[in-house]
Amino acid sequence: MKERPSQDQINKMLWNACDTFRGAFDSSEYKNYILVFMFVKYLSDVWKDHYNEYKEQYGDDEELIKRKLNRERFVLPDNCTYDYIYDHRNDADIGEKIDKILSQIEEKNIEKLDGVFRNISFNSEKLGQTKDRNRRLLNLINDFSKPELDFRPSLWDGKQDVLGEAYMYLLEKFASGAGKKGGEFFTPKEVSQLLAKLVAPKAGDRIFDPTAGSASLLVQVAEEVKDKDGNPSRDFAIYGQESNGDTWALSKMNCFIHGMDAARIEWCDTLNNPQLLEGNGLMKFDVVVANPPFSLDKWGHENAEADRHRRYLRGIPPKSKGDYAFILHMIETTLPNGRVGVIVPHGVLFRGGSEGKIRQALIEENLLEAVVGLPPNLFFGTGIPAAILIFNKAKTNTDTLFIDASKEFDDGKKQNRLRKKDIKKIVDAYQGFAEIPKYSHLAPLDEIKENDFNLNIPRYVDTFEEEEPVDMEATKQEIVQLEKELVEVKAEMEGYLRELGL
Repeated sequence: MKERPSQDQINKMLWNACDTFRGAFDSSEYKNYILVFMFVKYLSDVWKDHYNEYKEQYGDDEELIKRKLNRERFVLPDNCTYDYIYDHRNDADIGEKIDKILSQIEEKNIEKLDGVFRNISFNSEKLGQTKDRNRRLLNLINDFSKPELDFRPSLWDGKQDVLGEAYMYLLEKFASGAGKKGGEFFTPKEVSQLLAKLVAPKAGDRIFDPTAGSASLLVQVAEEVKDKDGNPSRDFAIYGQESNGDTWALSKMNCFIHGMDAARIEWCDTLNNPQLLEGNGLMKFDVVVANPPFSLDKWGHENAEADRHRRYLRGIPPKSKGDYAFILHMIETTLPNGRVGVIVPHGVLFRGGSEGKIRQALIEENLLEAVVGLPPNLFFGTGIPAAILIFNKAKTNTDTLFIDASKEFDDGKKQNRLRKKDIKKIVDAYQGFAEIPKYSHLAPLDEIKENDFNLNIPRYVDTFEEEEPVDMEATKQEIVQLEKELVEVKAEMEGYLRELGL
């Protein structure tokens, strides 16, 4: 039996498939074509596996096989498989055929996949005029037909995390090349892992991300869910809201590939038109996480007054900075014993005005549990350092833990990364609520009050390292020696110049 390709090999082949579109148009657009095509290939390969299993069980009884297939987690209509696309790869209307297949898949799986393909067309002139478009689609189809990209679960002993890892890999690669826009749809894997461990979701939790992006953070938190014995558990429910239609589609596919079909991700503006509602108010969750856009301008300040009695009862954030609007929404959607983990720019820790009043109210309500300072240049599209705020509605003390983790990281050429040991040190300090010299400090409420509710981390964690004392006598002797050597060099140069008659 041929050895299965490694994760790295699969990732490389998928990334190479992008060559079809490079130079034709920007990766911020062609990423959707690659990821949608990968998703269709995944659906088709899983469907093929199920068909073969039932064929082995029931032989030529196609009617029974079809009934069994119709009870699977998704259904592919006739002639809606990747094999059908491959067989028609040379057709002049191949782009139109693919679009029809996507439409039929949506219609057949309307509860789970409704709208996922609405913003993409393989028959679009974005892909070039007919001849160029068909050439590109043929290349794409041939790339995905390679044996190494066979995603049938039976070939992987059911380990479909291979595909989930590949999807995340592509998202990260696209985010890396997208500049500032990359941060809008993907949170770096290591930061997501850290935040997931800090909020520590448990079996039975409802998990929510109000700025879901491509659901990379949401999936990572869900995969951190543990049962009462500390073992991985699939007993959770995940929810999200995302305002960008293309990115919303990526989040739906991401959850589906990770086996989280029941994820409810709404396409909406979280601050101005939230869709996750329950009864007469916002839906509530056990764990709420987010990496919101930093200091978003035009976040909906003009609509906030109407919601002052609910989300903005502690105050309305400034018109040009939406950081606290997202934080307040997250806290409002958290259950009485729930936890919030949010990534923020450092200005959130110390800016005054209405933000200062909101920050003071949150601290006096004893909601803030920890402030974690992160290294610079971790995020796509911005080199500024960020922090993680952990809010806990079930705090059992009035202390707040400050952690300065800004100096421990892997120094990358383009982007820094948190190492496993860096993540572990942060999580251990948080879980132990530990005071560690030069790294973390447990601040009582009175200390924060003395600092006028300013949460700037250097006020609480002293990372200053004293320099070694200078040996003045040794330095003096070194200067004397250098001056002596300088005289000798000058004399030698003058000799050379005389020899040259200069």
